[in-house]
Amino acid sequence: MSPAQGNPAPPAPIRVLVVEDDPVAADAHRMYVERVPGFTVVGTARTRGEAQRLLERTPADLLLLDLYLPDGHGLQLVRGLRAVGHTADVIAVTSARDLAVVREGVSLGVVQYVLKPFTFATLRDRLLRYAEFRASVGEASGQDEVDRALAALRAPQPAELPKGLTPATLQAVTDTLRAAEEGISAASTAEVVGISRITARRYLEHLVDAGRAARAPQYGQVGRPELVYRWLTAHPAD
Repeated sequence: MSPAQGNPAPPAPIRVLVVEDDPVAADAHRMYVERVPGFTVVGTARTRGEAQRLLERTPADLLLLDLYLPDGHGLQLVRGLRAVGHTADVIAVTSARDLAVVREGVSLGVVQYVLKPFTFATLRDRLLRYAEFRASVGEASGQDEVDRALAALRAPQPAELPKGLTPATLQAVTDTLRAAEEGISAASTAEVVGISRITARRYLEHLVDAGRAARAPQYGQVGRPELVYRWLTAHPAD
């Protein structure tokens, strides 16, 4: 069956150029990006000059950019790219905490900041949020739709977990919920994650309370309806 007769072809992966002068960190960042579905690394540059040369011959949609490079500040690279019409978005990966630098970066098209040191889960979250933002196409029907598109880029505020909940299990439950496009029950979540149904429901209810998920009864066979949980892709807490 041809693509025209069946399902449309999947979107092309988002092309990422990793710009990082530390070889160990560069390899780690490349590995992290390639573990996230929908992304591919098209190259690694150790300096500002090398990044410019790579971009002249290798298209990239997104720069994973260290701000402290041996031959100049990362924002100088971005400024030069904008001057010649290069529109690649930027996620800054840096130890810089100067808010003046953050403001300048935003004006140049830096869509996310990831502070070193960070975990794979942190970078994965930022990449998935960027992909969600990038997937927003067409004309917005109103202010709410514009707000939802921009909200995809904003990370949730850190919050202390309720007693008995752990970050690792919460991440596993979150990943399971996000993968379940049609929603998922506590029992099914428990089976996927390898925890009890009661424990799975505690985590799912925590995500509902945090504004990350919604629940609704699903009526099927005779008897008490089953609660089904769905991930909210955009909401005020983002």
